[in-house]
Amino acid sequence: MTLEEMKKKREERSYSYSMLSNFAGIPIPTIQKIFHGDTKSPRYDTLLALERAFNRADSIHDSVIHYDEKRIRKTNAAITGDDAFHDRFVRQGLYTLEDYRSLPDQCEVELIDGFFYDMHSPRVLHQLIVGELFRQIANFTLTSEIQYTALMAPVDVQLGPNEPTMLHPDILIVCDPEKVQKQCIFGAPDFVLEVISPSTQRKDFIIKLHKYESAGVREYWILDPYQEKLLIYDFSRTDIPAIHDLDRPIPVNTTAGALSIDPKYIAKWLHTK
Repeated sequence: MTLEEMKKKREERSYSYSMLSNFAGIPIPTIQKIFHGDTKSPRYDTLLALERAFNRADSIHDSVIHYDEKRIRKTNAAITGDDAFHDRFVRQGLYTLEDYRSLPDQCEVELIDGFFYDMHSPRVLHQLIVGELFRQIANFTLTSEIQYTALMAPVDVQLGPNEPTMLHPDILIVCDPEKVQKQCIFGAPDFVLEVISPSTQRKDFIIKLHKYESAGVREYWILDPYQEKLLIYDFSRTDIPAIHDLDRPIPVNTTAGALSIDPKYIAKWLHTK
């Protein structure tokens, strides 16, 4: 793979420097200098490492499970009694916000770059964790002198006016009240928290990461209850995540540290069978 092909693929698939750095074992500044043209003649072994990183990123990207077309057809046939109801929803990558809004309420999906992603019913562990973390955040917003809006899934988040994307973050905080509209959150939230599950980890770690970063989300938390780790992306400072153990309170940078999330209240559920 040539350097120009790498540059093109990174732009097309929105691979972050952080992800390529992790996969290649190369520092982010080195990769940035190569792609920006500051390094005129990169070392051969560096290019090989980058090629391996792209191959790994591609394998993950291509293995992400997109929306199951047979499942949506079956679901809507049951709802409408007509298997042809969703004949127009069979073109992954071409769906629009209008298509999304046309879906029956029973169809739980996210729309990302024209693709439908099935939203499986969350596990009890997921709901226990999300509920407790939201409780802490909501309690803070009720007493804060600053006007924050805190919401938990399911809630529609439309990142941009013309982008075929509608997301359902597990928890979000919005600082700008004008973004809180009757139909959806319109624009990037300031803070997003996703609790991963085995079926969503590729989407949360890769696809949503890039969408949130490019849309202007200030802070993105990814909580992994299976590894008992919390990754925090503070996009205003760096695209390298801070990794935390779940053993002490963790400040929310969006609130300038006024709010800290205490994971001890979810610890009792982490080893539930």
